[in-house]
Amino acid sequence: MIPVRGYKDKRVAVLGLGRSGLSAALALQAGGASPVVWDDNEPARAAAHDLGLDVQDLSKDRPWVDVVSLILSPGIPHLYPRPHPIVAKAWAMNVVVDNDIGLFFRSYATRDWDMFDNQPQVVCVTGSNGKSTTTALITHILRAAGKPVQMGGNIGRGVLDLNPATDGEVVVMELSSYQTDVARSLTPDIGVFMNLSPDHLDRHGGMGGYYAAKRRLFIEGGPERAIIGVDEIEGRALANEMRQEVVSGDPVIAISTTQKLRGAGWSVFARKGFLAEWRKDRQMASIDLRDIQGLPGAHNHQNACAAYAVCRSLGLSPKVIESALHSFPGLPHRCQVLGAARGITFVNDSKATNVDAAAKSIGAFKNIRLIIGGQPKEGGIADLAPVLGDVKSAYLIGAAAEEFAKQLPDTPHQISGTIEAAVQQAIEDADVGDVVLLAPACASFDQYKNFELRGDAFVAAVAPFLAEGAG
Repeated sequence: MIPVRGYKDKRVAVLGLGRSGLSAALALQAGGASPVVWDDNEPARAAAHDLGLDVQDLSKDRPWVDVVSLILSPGIPHLYPRPHPIVAKAWAMNVVVDNDIGLFFRSYATRDWDMFDNQPQVVCVTGSNGKSTTTALITHILRAAGKPVQMGGNIGRGVLDLNPATDGEVVVMELSSYQTDVARSLTPDIGVFMNLSPDHLDRHGGMGGYYAAKRRLFIEGGPERAIIGVDEIEGRALANEMRQEVVSGDPVIAISTTQKLRGAGWSVFARKGFLAEWRKDRQMASIDLRDIQGLPGAHNHQNACAAYAVCRSLGLSPKVIESALHSFPGLPHRCQVLGAARGITFVNDSKATNVDAAAKSIGAFKNIRLIIGGQPKEGGIADLAPVLGDVKSAYLIGAAAEEFAKQLPDTPHQISGTIEAAVQQAIEDADVGDVVLLAPACASFDQYKNFELRGDAFVAAVAPFLAEGAG
């Protein structure tokens, strides 16, 4: 745990008692603060009470006496589509609003660092798609290279649950727009901007607000190295803003999977399955990504480019990085190849919760039996049309099924309703060489609590067929 600094003997309110909220309250307590906690759900309040935390209804006035800050969990809206009433209350009482990410950055560095030979560093990864895989991949490469490393944030452990820094350690954090939008302190050593596609727009008041939340990590944080995907206009604009040196482009490393990036600046790009590093008008390294099973498809090649750029910035050699890429197992629910039986391959990409992510997943395979649907997002799946050529049939599930059926006039499809029915129907229809792919392009909340449980349901439905095939 990282004890929170700067609040000793002060009262601090915490709203939301999930993983990040509970760890924030306990870290505040460890740093000498007096946390006052609340959650709209009674079971969460009971769990906090059992941990000895002071649970008080923050919708009332009395708990706010002498409170100096409100720490907000990422799932709670602070501005759009409307502020949570307790956030509005904090504003009215001139109480500053922060989150666990802000507390981490004000608390991670301590006087003990003066004794270290090598200063710890923090890498933060944000973007619409690929954050989790890139964060895990960076951590995997550093660990394979023998470097001390911890992973947290939106993946793994809550940031305040991490251990205090050790000599030369690297903390790799995945940060969502919900986290970067609220944090009052953002000071990463290396910032990574993967990409941007429409998502969470109701939470941010539109695409501009969504981009602004991501941009804060760089403009407010001022990282010493900014690794930026330039395949969208927002990334190109951000890279231009961050450039300080005209010739070298420092501190920016541009990454791409759609174009060759050359010139005097530092760039890493992937084309036709090969990763290339260019610097000072010459190629520094090249890696063949085509046979790396844990990183299938162009979207994973972008993840590889970002992780490579981070690890090169941290001093690792191309050969060390290449070796570690080959041993990366991939992440569950993210283009996860479950196996094959009777010539049919099964892939779980439950994390493909928006159209852009689903399109990238579809683009990684041929001869696809696509399972799609769930709680739909704005715009439906009309933008998938350019990548549906390799989809032999679609199986529609969840609340979006009827709506999506109308948007697939040229793709054979049927309404399956559930993942279990969709898997059975896909297996019955599949030929040797086909891929049964779960890439929902939707949130999971109509049928499942989260995308992980949706992916688990797919894995469970597929398991008997894989077992039978193995037998």
